[in-house]
Amino acid sequence: MKKIIFSVWALVAFSAANAQDDSSITFGAKAGLNNSNLTDGKATTAFYVGGIVDFTVSDKFHVQPEVLYSVEGAKDASLSFIKVPILAKYYIADAFSLHAGPFLGFKVAAEDDFLDAATKSLDYGAAVGAAYDFDFGLFVDARYNLGLANLNEIDVPGAGDIKTTSIQVGVGYRF
Repeated sequence: MKKIIFSVWALVAFSAANAQDDSSITFGAKAGLNNSNLTDGKATTAFYVGGIVDFTVSDKFHVQPEVLYSVEGAKDASLSFIKVPILAKYYIADAFSLHAGPFLGFKVAAEDDFLDAATKSLDYGAAVGAAYDFDFGLFVDARYNLGLANLNEIDVPGAGDIKTTSIQVGVGYRF
């Protein structure tokens, strides 16, 4: 896991080192709602909050790493993650972008001790979404996250996979 964390931070540092000038990097904060589910569970609504860094590669293409605290899971099965998506953003219009990329999720809490013991601590997957940027720094975005990791830690015959899915809708501000 240390190699994965190091790789993510190395990618962010490399992107920052290759930025053309200080105006091509913006920082921001965002928050919003998750509607999430675990395989075969009942969906639940919770929140996420975190920070972003936006690296301008060209007028139309940006790279946006994020660090988010996200409460996900299903009804009566809440899991909290630190999620690190690294998104490629393509502006299809002046202020409207589509984004996609991988994410890593590190479990930091579970609703109870049993759920904590029954689920693995590392999630990974893919995210896809869209955003609209206002001229004064405010932005709104929506995203679908598909967890690809089997979080099931229990080795019992017939125990199925546990995977995360979520739809996020949020608002943020770039400084």
